[in-house]
Amino acid sequence: MAVEIKVPALGESVTEATVAKWLVKAGDTVAVDQPLCELETDKVTVEVNASVAGTIAGLAVEEGASVQVGGVLCHIEAGGAAAAAPKAAAPAAPAAPKPAPAPAAAPAPAAAAAPAGANLAASGPATRKLAEEKGVPATAIQPTGKDGRATKEDVLAAISSISAAPAPAAKPAVPAGPRAKADREERVKMTRLRRTIANRLKEAQNTAAMLTTFNEVDMTAVMALRERLKDDFEKKHGARLGFMSFFVKACIAGLKELPAVNAEIEGEEIVYKNYYDIGVAVGSPQGLVVPVLRDADALDFAGIEKGIGDLGRKARDGKLSIADLTGGTFTISNGGVYGSLMSTPILNPPQSGILGMHKIQQRPMVVGGEIKARPMMYLALSYDHRIIDGREAVLFLVKVKECIEDPERLLLGV
Repeated sequence: MAVEIKVPALGESVTEATVAKWLVKAGDTVAVDQPLCELETDKVTVEVNASVAGTIAGLAVEEGASVQVGGVLCHIEAGGAAAAAPKAAAPAAPAAPKPAPAPAAAPAPAAAAAPAGANLAASGPATRKLAEEKGVPATAIQPTGKDGRATKEDVLAAISSISAAPAPAAKPAVPAGPRAKADREERVKMTRLRRTIANRLKEAQNTAAMLTTFNEVDMTAVMALRERLKDDFEKKHGARLGFMSFFVKACIAGLKELPAVNAEIEGEEIVYKNYYDIGVAVGSPQGLVVPVLRDADALDFAGIEKGIGDLGRKARDGKLSIADLTGGTFTISNGGVYGSLMSTPILNPPQSGILGMHKIQQRPMVVGGEIKARPMMYLALSYDHRIIDGREAVLFLVKVKECIEDPERLLLGV
């Protein structure tokens, strides 16, 4: 008996995926829970496993094809030898050609077949005024009044139709003629995840009033503390003591003092969040992802380090789930691991703030009236100026700086 393998539920609001890679082919023998293919959604890559043991009878879709949740991916002949793919999976046979219909009279011009729109000139003054204020053209209105006259309800219906119509997707410009060095170029279709990253970053730029403020932090105290206790920390907790746990703690201290940085705009309201789900930007083979460390304020240093380590491994292995990536109230991005000295990070919508960490570099600083070489890091806070004022942004960075330069504050909560 052939068993259908279907696209599983992929998470809230996710209805479509792309078959990124088939791991089997027709005729292969598979075991229960053996991975069959990889599906790429807007957020993560997930594996679809065999629900029964048997032989792959046929693949219903090819690599690169888009599939809907509940759609058939392949068929497995349970427990038997390879069988022909069920008819549902085979390409449909061409239908027998129908006899050509008798020639019809030439169609009437489009203008004669359907009304050109409402006769606004003959409509009531309230109707004309509403259409003018809302910028509704006469051709978009379906009149219900006598002699093509529109009513106020007709204009409101046209406004609703225009609002509900999806805006055409912007397409990248394509050169009119052949590219001069096309033979020395390679074209690769963007993955669904990369397209989503591009759209979300552009959405952040188009929507938020984004601004970045900078500061610098002396890493001497944190580096000395880490060097002194890292071995004991790893022996006791089974996790390495990095810098990220200090910055997560410092950011939470700043978010508690300046709640606007932990808020978001929803319609005409500001949503203040009394919880701290911190997104940590991670580079993965598929692109940049931001898994979320839940209730980070309730975690100690070991819990933060273990949580970030687990999320990083899942990102590298492509095992992140939708739940790992949804939500988040504030994001931290560490470009310093790649050598970045300074940058302006882009917001992760709908969040209102993101902290950028950078490379630690020895620089001459004035300390106690003397010039000394100190390990310094530039910090950047990009924020949505619609909700966060410059004063709040600066004070947030100052709070982070104080906590890092005097890490005992994190332990005492001051």
